[in-house]
Amino acid sequence: MATTPANDQLTPAGNLGPATALVCRECGARRDLGPHYACEECFGPLEIDYAFGDLTRADIEAGPQNIWRYKGLLPVPANVADTPNTEPGLTRLVRADNLAEALGLQRLWVKDDSGNPTHSFKDRVVAVALAAARELGFKVLACPSTGNLANAVAAAAARAGIRSAVFVPSNLEQQKIITTAVYGGTFVTVDGNYDDVNRLASEIAGEQEDWAFVNVNVRPYYAEGSKTLGYEIAEQLGWRLPDQIVVPVASGSQLTKIDKAFQEFIKLGLVEDKPYRVFGAQAAGCGPVAAAFKGGHDVVRPVKPDTIAKSLAIGNPADGPYVLDVTRRTGGAVEDVTDEQVVEGIRLLARTEGIFGETAGGVTVSVLRKLIESGQIDPSAETVIINSGDGLKTLDAVAPVVAPSANIKPTLDAFRAANLA
Repeated sequence: MATTPANDQLTPAGNLGPATALVCRECGARRDLGPHYACEECFGPLEIDYAFGDLTRADIEAGPQNIWRYKGLLPVPANVADTPNTEPGLTRLVRADNLAEALGLQRLWVKDDSGNPTHSFKDRVVAVALAAARELGFKVLACPSTGNLANAVAAAAARAGIRSAVFVPSNLEQQKIITTAVYGGTFVTVDGNYDDVNRLASEIAGEQEDWAFVNVNVRPYYAEGSKTLGYEIAEQLGWRLPDQIVVPVASGSQLTKIDKAFQEFIKLGLVEDKPYRVFGAQAAGCGPVAAAFKGGHDVVRPVKPDTIAKSLAIGNPADGPYVLDVTRRTGGAVEDVTDEQVVEGIRLLARTEGIFGETAGGVTVSVLRKLIESGQIDPSAETVIINSGDGLKTLDAVAPVVAPSANIKPTLDAFRAANLA
């Protein structure tokens, strides 16, 4: 893992709300809040530690209709809602009875994060990263990305009136390239996969000391944004936890932070303490965590991605070992599906619930089906799945297999002849 860049001349810590310190996830070493992401003792990843005050359901419900209703649980200033940002969150939780019936489940919900400002869950993590970066004195918002994060960073920087610098693999879906370039920031395509791009970003972060690479040198703050998915699910279920949840896995941070959110709500007395099971979903063309889980390993061996699910195509997932910890601790699992099954999952979600998910959503739906068929998911238990982005971003995945029912002349006879009634 790369060491923290030499940017100690930046503000050590600003007003970061309830955040109190950075703590190593491996050795437990602590250090002051600041622009750091790797432990000086063992080079393990750092995460945020907190001292939460008294927080009630009523306090949260009285907050804004976005993630800042949970600002008392995030590393952001108390006035974060007053600064220009994209105001993501509070996306719909859809009761998916049609999909449940198709799969043989009793109670199923889809947390549909395609309703965020740039149509993916990445708006959540970027909003938190931006708020922290401002407090830490950074001037440019930057990232390596598989696409959705690029959209979110470019949009958030434009809204905040600051510069963005985004780096993506050159073979990214054209829809994601266009929906990043339109915001007008610095946008660089790189000949290589995401892991190549990420390594380049880490090197650039060491030189450009006022650039906040949201998923590199301010990663501990950025990652906390995914907790808001867990908070919202619990609140939208009527202040209770689901029995089972299936989460797509790229870096793995979304899954681990949803679990962290559930644990924080339990500790704060906002929800009843109860068992829940967490499942991870990967594409077979980039399934290193699933391979480690099924092999009984604690180490996640990197792979070279080869899948249509480009938003999940991280061959060396930073949070992979922690995904294994969470899924094993909760009695869950990590499973993967083929690209053909990914497309089937996209189409199944669309035709049963009217939700057009991107390839990551197709992965999650098809992994859910596979877990049911293998007996790993309890069909009678209340289940939530995550649709993390909009299918309009990954049209190439389904374009070869969907088409109009017919092409007819503008006459009633032509309609009758087509047997469409």
